[in-house]
Amino acid sequence: MGMNKYRLFLVEDDDVIAREIKLHLEKWGYEVHCAEDFGNVLAEFAARSPHLVLMDIGLPFFNGYYWCSQIRQISQVPIIFVSSAGDNMNIVMAVNMGGDDFVVKPFEPEVLSAKVQAMLRRTYAFRGQTNVMEWDGLILDLTDASLLVEGQKLDLTKNEFRILQLLFENAGRTVSREAIMKRLWDNDCFVDDNTLTVNMTRLRKKLEGAGAGQLIHTQKGLGYIIGE
Repeated sequence: MGMNKYRLFLVEDDDVIAREIKLHLEKWGYEVHCAEDFGNVLAEFAARSPHLVLMDIGLPFFNGYYWCSQIRQISQVPIIFVSSAGDNMNIVMAVNMGGDDFVVKPFEPEVLSAKVQAMLRRTYAFRGQTNVMEWDGLILDLTDASLLVEGQKLDLTKNEFRILQLLFENAGRTVSREAIMKRLWDNDCFVDDNTLTVNMTRLRKKLEGAGAGQLIHTQKGLGYIIGE
């Protein structure tokens, strides 16, 4: 999956506005999911694992600030607040709650897409080449050696991180056990065949626990591969 197909999660309870925003952003090639259950926005967020959230402030049940703070407990994904002028949009409040930007209704669709584009570029593209690798919605963060699965951060050991990094770099290609051991040796982790097996087993258990058990496939006698 290429990085150009960003997933956006739109939390807007006015169907007309939601549809307008969705259609406009889809024209730009984004994948847009609209929240459906406003009593449980966090679960939908986790299931969608989006790259960016557009969050209305005036919502049924709980307001956008509340959901923003809930999302912030599990994810650093960029959040843009969408507010009506009547919401008494409080910039300080938005920033304190973990929002990254905001746009006030009524707005030109172009203004929104420009903000979305800038935010995605700032968050992913500049880091993209160096600090983040992505495969099928899973994001490997090289800055803090963690894997983001459905908005949930998995902390990895040094070895687990280096194994995943090598597999991500070669996504779609088989990586031999020798290549993995060499990568670990180059980084002063002395690993024999046995230790590698233990490491792989532990890493897979960790992935499974987060619902990403299908990430790494074993190719008997050849090595491991991410993706077919």
